[in-house]
Amino acid sequence: MITIPSLSIWEKESWFAPADIVIAGSGLVGLWSAYYLKKKHPSLRITIVERGIVPTGASTRNAGFACFGSLTELLADIDQMGEDKMLELVSLRYRGLKKIRKTFRDAEIGYEQLGGFELLASAGKLGDCDGLRSAIDRLNHRLKKITDEQKTFRLRDDKIAAFGFAGVQYLVESRTEGQLHSGLLSQALLRLVQSQGVTVLNNIEITGFEKVGGHLLLQTNHCFPLTASQLLVCTNAFARQLLPQLDVIPARGQVLVTSPIDGLPFKGTFHFDEGYYYFRNLGDRVLLGGARNLAFEEETTNEMTLTNTIQQELERFLREVVLPGRHYTIDTRWAGVMGMGGEKMPIVRAVNDHVFCAVRMHGMGVALAPVIGEQVTALLT
Repeated sequence: MITIPSLSIWEKESWFAPADIVIAGSGLVGLWSAYYLKKKHPSLRITIVERGIVPTGASTRNAGFACFGSLTELLADIDQMGEDKMLELVSLRYRGLKKIRKTFRDAEIGYEQLGGFELLASAGKLGDCDGLRSAIDRLNHRLKKITDEQKTFRLRDDKIAAFGFAGVQYLVESRTEGQLHSGLLSQALLRLVQSQGVTVLNNIEITGFEKVGGHLLLQTNHCFPLTASQLLVCTNAFARQLLPQLDVIPARGQVLVTSPIDGLPFKGTFHFDEGYYYFRNLGDRVLLGGARNLAFEEETTNEMTLTNTIQQELERFLREVVLPGRHYTIDTRWAGVMGMGGEKMPIVRAVNDHVFCAVRMHGMGVALAPVIGEQVTALLT
């Protein structure tokens, strides 16, 4: 006879006790949401449920950029969503980055204010250098109220040769951009919410839910359900597994990291091709990711596997543009999954009286998560 182990009374009345709010997903959005909910309402019983051993998705698998959008990315956003929406989104991201540094010491999360750059092979549809300068001036004028900088972006072509890049005609600098350690940030947030009394359960996946009386019964991949008054879905790219009606599409991001490079000539965060390519120094190594625009259909997946198509392109870009003539090896490769959709604004809303969601960070979860957490707090309470 096979018996299914049952929970003890101690477990039922502690880790698995009924919660006021269960948050699905212990990534950055889930953790920041728990932090602000407990900060405003300390008596709330909050449980975060994570299907992985550590956050599964993008929170600990991104590039560690503390950024709000490169020049050509923001110009493309204007074309797609209009200037007002672009500025609203940049404001959310920029405020979020400030909240991170207000909450944690730089050393605690590996934050470094090294500035950011965008590499341009040509001026593209802006025409020439004058057209590029004009676009920078227009954007700087509109961004001043957000960044409090006279020149959020500036041309720094004089640094191209010193950085050692090849095939680059223009270099646009943003001194407000930084970088951080995504793992340290997630760990710092985890310690913070646990110190507030938030329960975090790992290796448990919520597979469904139903309303029973005045509460929700949450089915899991284990032999026991969880109960809560409210459910907040923060699983981003995987949100449609619980809420299939949402406009959220998974988008895989592949990354590689080089071996240490003697005399690495640059530090900071770097963007190329509207942010589809991105790289940074990681000490004296180079972290490079992106290129999914070469295979959108193939990369529209929640499978965190690597492909020859993208990895070979990343290696080519590294070899021909970033580190021409340098000797190195590829030490580490991985993939994460972002949540995209028909538009770039995050989805933060009530699905019904008991179920809420905060998803679709469009690859900007590091910057957006703190302000989304505040929005969630206002929505749920």
